[in-house]
Amino acid sequence: MKLRVNGLEYEVHPPPERLLVDLLREDLHLTGTKRGCEDGSCGACTVLVDREPRHACLTLAHMVEGRDVTTIEGASSSFGLSSLQRALIENGGLQCGFCAPGMVLAVEACLLRGKPTREEIREAIAGNYCRCTGYAKIVDAAEKVVRERWGP
Repeated sequence: MKLRVNGLEYEVHPPPERLLVDLLREDLHLTGTKRGCEDGSCGACTVLVDREPRHACLTLAHMVEGRDVTTIEGASSSFGLSSLQRALIENGGLQCGFCAPGMVLAVEACLLRGKPTREEIREAIAGNYCRCTGYAKIVDAAEKVVRERWGP
C-alpha cells in the first residue's frame, strides 16, 4: 500500500491486522506517536489523517492507504518548532512531554479549521489526557497562536 507521511511517499506491506501506531513507530521509525492506553481514551497516539485527528492505536494501517498522515515529526516548520510548539513551551503548557505529540496535533487540527474560540480549543483537546500540566496553560498557549494568526 502507498501512503504519505509528513509529506513523504511510502510503500509498505503491512499485515491486515497492523495498527497505524505500529506502522509509524516500528516500520517507519517515527517514534513521536506515543503508545498509551491502547483503547483510544488518552490521545497520546493522535495523528492527523487528511488534516483530521485520528487515534493511531485504533486505526488499522490499511485504512490510511492513499491518505496524508501527519505525525508530530511533521508538525514542525522548516525553521524548527511550530508556533504552537513554541507557545506551549513559553506558556508552561508542557511538562513531561508524553501527551505533547497528541496534544499538539489535536490543537493543530482545530487551528486548521479556522479561528477557534477558547471553548473550541478545549473541545479539541478533550480526548487527550495530560496528568502534569493541566489544561489551562495548554489552552492559553493555543489562544496565543490564534491571536498571532488571526489577531485579537
